[in-house]
Amino acid sequence: MTTTDDLAADLALALELADAADAVSIDRFRALDLQVSTKPDRTPVTDADRAVERVIRDGLGDARPRDSILGEEFGTADGSDEDSRRQWIIDPIDGTANFLRGVPIWGTLIALAVEGRPVVGVVSAPALGQRWWAARDQGAYTSQHGQAARRLAVSGVTELADASLSYNSLPGWDDAGRLDQIVALTRAVWRARAIGDMWSYMLVAEGAIDIAGEFDLQPYDMAALQPIVEEAGGRFTSVDGDDGPWHGSALATNGALHDEVLQSLRSR
Repeated sequence: MTTTDDLAADLALALELADAADAVSIDRFRALDLQVSTKPDRTPVTDADRAVERVIRDGLGDARPRDSILGEEFGTADGSDEDSRRQWIIDPIDGTANFLRGVPIWGTLIALAVEGRPVVGVVSAPALGQRWWAARDQGAYTSQHGQAARRLAVSGVTELADASLSYNSLPGWDDAGRLDQIVALTRAVWRARAIGDMWSYMLVAEGAIDIAGEFDLQPYDMAALQPIVEEAGGRFTSVDGDDGPWHGSALATNGALHDEVLQSLRSR
């Protein structure tokens, strides 16, 4: 059984690993000798992505050798406990396309899932000077530019007509056969923008926007986001309402709007 004290220690470790990751990634951001290649799925990867993941994996290997690891660049690694219920899930640089173009909207995502449910999440965006974190039943927090942490809370918006939406990318909704639904939702809300990547979900947790969602995602894109949104009082599911980061899409809301948004986005 994982206790509150256990999660506090796991969160402290994740924050330490994020410090190490930030030191690597920010050093390579806008570097003139950045090495960029294309993975088999046609997405870009840089030397920074691989270096950040190695640093995190090395730290986990030392501190949590019994736990398994799932990372974007190096796949799955079993810990010394083959039956471990604990898995660390890593996206070394979420927003690689932004990173390689010099756009500061990117970050390192570190999560711990216990029996398939993310219970610790850290999102660190050094180019933005901000970090967000949470552990189950311990609240969600953020800090900007080294200032004191403040607790996160989602918005109190209850009407779609008053809500702000981030939909990330229209082609993703089109590929999923939900273009008509997302366009209709953009017309129903007060304001719609394509903020993209991890930042839109963190803005939901901050209460700055009310709805964020997208398709074509992997577990490492989402696992760290879920605890932060939920501990801030929101809801995090797939676009079809499935729990957890395992279903290829994400929908985060302030909670009050979640069921109505799910209904609006339902496949017809």
